[in-house]
Amino acid sequence: MIPVERSLEGSHTRDVWPTTDMNFEQIYEEYRALLLDGIVPFWFNKGIDWNAGGVLSCMTEDGTTISDEKYVWSQARSLWTFSALYNRVERNPEFLSAAQNSLRFLLKHGKDEHGHYVYRTTRTGEVIEGAISIYSDCFAVYGMNEYYRALPDPEVWTETNRAYNSILRRIQARDFDETAPYRLPPGRRAHAVPMILTEVTNELAQTAGEARLDSEAAKFAAEVMRHVRPDRRLLVEYLDRDWKELRPPEGTYVVPGHAIESMWFVMHVAHRLGKEDLVEQAAEVMQWHLEAGWDPEFGGIFLAIDAEGNTPFLKNSDKKLWWPHTEALYGLLLASKLLDAPWCDEWYRRVHDWSLAHFAMPGVGEWRQRLDRQGNPISEVIALPVKDPFHLPRAAILILQLLDPRPPQQSRARREAKRAE
Repeated sequence: MIPVERSLEGSHTRDVWPTTDMNFEQIYEEYRALLLDGIVPFWFNKGIDWNAGGVLSCMTEDGTTISDEKYVWSQARSLWTFSALYNRVERNPEFLSAAQNSLRFLLKHGKDEHGHYVYRTTRTGEVIEGAISIYSDCFAVYGMNEYYRALPDPEVWTETNRAYNSILRRIQARDFDETAPYRLPPGRRAHAVPMILTEVTNELAQTAGEARLDSEAAKFAAEVMRHVRPDRRLLVEYLDRDWKELRPPEGTYVVPGHAIESMWFVMHVAHRLGKEDLVEQAAEVMQWHLEAGWDPEFGGIFLAIDAEGNTPFLKNSDKKLWWPHTEALYGLLLASKLLDAPWCDEWYRRVHDWSLAHFAMPGVGEWRQRLDRQGNPISEVIALPVKDPFHLPRAAILILQLLDPRPPQQSRARREAKRAE
């Protein structure tokens, strides 16, 4: 089941995009082609599990399934992506059907007896690993909230709020450690928790229209900024429970892509709430991590670095993964539009050109995900053995939303005309 007007065969998508200047209309058209002529056909042809529900995302770079196990956050991420395609790009009913397919699996098989979202299941939904990652719950809320905007189902909205409130309770526990794939040791705070909740809460607040959620989103954004060490010009991933630095190498562990992604989350909240000073601060932190995380020898953004220049805390730190680069592409365009700062345009071109030269797979539709330091493709698993319909399509969707110069009604009419071509 594939959107009938889109397929990889005969696609006119270019493999290298023009970058001589920041022509936003041209950039818009290129990401639209990448998304609708490349990414969407890839997932409709190779990833959606119409029989058992959800998506099969344990696959090789070209989409060959290597396991039919399902990570629940992958199912939730697919729910967000298919719903956002429908809400933000085209009112194509097949996008909504794909979202419903992911939602059914998530609601039927994604939770344990306590209502906590589990980590990993079989293809048909039998639990393999239980509720060991709060990120499964966070992505479930993120996906269901986006779905509710497409189809306002009261039961989905009730579940969205129930799951969100459960997250808030669980992360307050002194012994909270549900952060798989990297379980949190005692006495620690992980940047990734307030990071994801900044974006999730901000999106939920816009759907609900509740001042309480605006305050929650601002609170999580402030917690993210407490991980920023101005003297180091870096954001450290782990602090102790009192927000103080830990000893190296744990306390000096920096993930540039996380920091970049986190900063555009903060920028979303800050701009919406009129905190323009925080927008500027977050953009500056983003710039720090591009400068610190860029490989001066081979190019590309390192997966991780150490704040003091030593060996980073976790392995594979010198690898180049697709997701920090996709987050940088959207984050830089967002900062460029909000601040009109020349450094954003310069860094966008650098990240963009390196990414297209190394991650793009002509004729496949999606990007490859893992490279060694020199930029050569590798197959080893890093974190999870999945290729999710998330980071690249989300970046493309948000870029289209950011750069579309037409008023909403005109944009909708234009999308419908494109579908009729």
